[in-house]
Amino acid sequence: MTAGGRADVVVVGAGVIGAAVAWRTAQRGLSVVLVDPAPGCGASYAAAGMLAPVAEAAYGEETLLGLCLDSAARYPAFLAELRGACDVPVARTSGATVVVALDGDDLRALDRLSDYHDELGLPVRRLTGRDCRRLEPLLSPRVRGGLSVEGDHAVDPRALVQALLAAGARRGVRLVRRSASSLLVESGSARGVRLDTGEDLTADVVVVAAGSWSGPTGPLGGLPAHLVPPVRPVKGQVLRLRGEPGPAGLTRTVRGWAHGAPVYVVPYGDGRVVLGATSEEMGFNTDVTAGGAYELLRDALALVPGLAELELVEATARLRPATPDNAPLIGPTAMPGLVLATGHYRNGVLLAPVTADALAGFLATGVPAGEVSAFSPRRFSATAQQVSR
Repeated sequence: MTAGGRADVVVVGAGVIGAAVAWRTAQRGLSVVLVDPAPGCGASYAAAGMLAPVAEAAYGEETLLGLCLDSAARYPAFLAELRGACDVPVARTSGATVVVALDGDDLRALDRLSDYHDELGLPVRRLTGRDCRRLEPLLSPRVRGGLSVEGDHAVDPRALVQALLAAGARRGVRLVRRSASSLLVESGSARGVRLDTGEDLTADVVVVAAGSWSGPTGPLGGLPAHLVPPVRPVKGQVLRLRGEPGPAGLTRTVRGWAHGAPVYVVPYGDGRVVLGATSEEMGFNTDVTAGGAYELLRDALALVPGLAELELVEATARLRPATPDNAPLIGPTAMPGLVLATGHYRNGVLLAPVTADALAGFLATGVPAGEVSAFSPRRFSATAQQVSR
């Protein structure tokens, strides 16, 4: 197939979501073209890779929590299958998550969070400050209490994307390292994309998994307003540190609040540690700022002072794709042939298995998956049509 050839499915965006959808869809026997000028270099590149549905459970987002728990439960089998499908090593971290409190306000917030977990029947264990330091001796002596979340883990998202791309290639997924500039529409249906070279890739279905560029600034920007996904960029700055691997380091993800801001510290078990992450409404700005880096270091050191001895190896800023209700857009749209897999906001890595399984099943059978029905893109297109009348 030439650059302007035809496929069953074109997937726009080769981050963790797009790469996972392409692999799973190719496994169903469909021909797939994956379009991205820089695969894996968007939000997935900066992500810490937390698989933390319980620690990140938010009030009023119980439906999303159910999807996150579903996807987290799929991860062990998902990674085992992926390891058998390619030569790129990727593993889930063995440590769990501890959420800590430094002062009285934090403890009260932790009480409310613990009560919420209990109400939902989520598996967490309350800890004293001494308990926290027994689990993680590197924690600050200021830590006054915490929660142990044994089911929340992490995965290296950069390795994960490379593994998904390699597994997809073995299944025949063709990677086109170009940008999709516009959607091809024929008789009211999506029929492919036009590349920035002017060439056309035609397909029966187009899956848009372009993260923050899935909205008005991406290839769907020329469509009627009610068909354009309400996706906006939320900037996150992340720092990567490196120390000596060994038993003296952190073994669990540490989450907490410092100076009024949330912060997390994710160890990969090999000396690498990720600190994150800011949330900034700055449009498509991806500058790493001195203030953002300072705040991350200041807050992370308040929880784990020993991080000061590690080497700072990277500062990165990328854009999370957010929607008005903080939930993803997964499934067919009001336009025939146009399918979305975007808007995953802070949960792109976590939701990759369930998103890929659901969409691959739909693309192969035409039957939408029940587990993602609450996240249909049509929940917003219907609202937009009503407003426009």
